[in-house]
Amino acid sequence: MRRPVGTSRDPGAVAAGAAGAAAADADATVTLRYAVFDDAPDLLRLAQLDSAEPLADPILLAEVSGRLTAALSLSQDRVIADPFVLTGGAVELLRARARQLSGSRRRWGLGRRSRRRGRGVRARLRARAL
Repeated sequence: MRRPVGTSRDPGAVAAGAAGAAAADADATVTLRYAVFDDAPDLLRLAQLDSAEPLADPILLAEVSGRLTAALSLSQDRVIADPFVLTGGAVELLRARARQLSGSRRRWGLGRRSRRRGRGVRARLRARAL
């Protein structure tokens, strides 16, 4: 009895092959970074693939194994992604990083700290003057 090419007697082998493909995707290196001027052609290509308008700056990029797969505009909160690649995980990472960046600006802004310090110094100076 002949089997079609690529089939196996053992159904577990097929499942193991699928698991191996998923593991290969899990081992892919994902890099999140800000876009720079040299990324413009790749961002334009990505926007065209996604049938979307180009994003406005600042932009976070997700590269999977060195290939640009998704981008998020921090000012527009809009994503473009390669429709021919599974990009759900990369988009989730981009959104999580964007939340971290927006939270860090609020928490660590100089406004509150400098005002608190200013009040403390003024209060100390007034206490000394009395």
